[in-house]
Amino acid sequence: MHTVYLSLGTNLGDKEHNLTSAISEISRRVGSVEAQSAFIETEPWGFESNNTFLNAAIKCRTKLSPIDLLHETQQIERDLGRNAKSKNRLYHDRIIDIDILLYDDFSISTPELTIPHPLMNERDFVLIPLKQIMQI
Repeated sequence: MHTVYLSLGTNLGDKEHNLTSAISEISRRVGSVEAQSAFIETEPWGFESNNTFLNAAIKCRTKLSPIDLLHETQQIERDLGRNAKSKNRLYHDRIIDIDILLYDDFSISTPELTIPHPLMNERDFVLIPLKQIMQI
């Protein structure tokens, strides 16, 4: 079993429901959720929008490999209504976003996946919830 930390965000629709649904699907399809941060409201990062975000972080235990975890979280995003991922750092409003922050103590750098998440230290909306659950 592997320990993974995921960041979740949403700024469309019923945001609390979006996060709760994503966490439920992660628990069902990825592995047991061992810790969950509070939901925090934040301003958009990297683009302008009239919609604020609701963000959270979770700690999970999984049997999935890093690439299988990526594919499963992307499928959960699609199943919850996300139609397009950000490309070339061009961000936009989204119903759900799930990012892999950490996977055990692995470092991975491929065209498809980088762990630890390369921008997490620049984002308070990631660091604040992550610090809440890393102390558990």
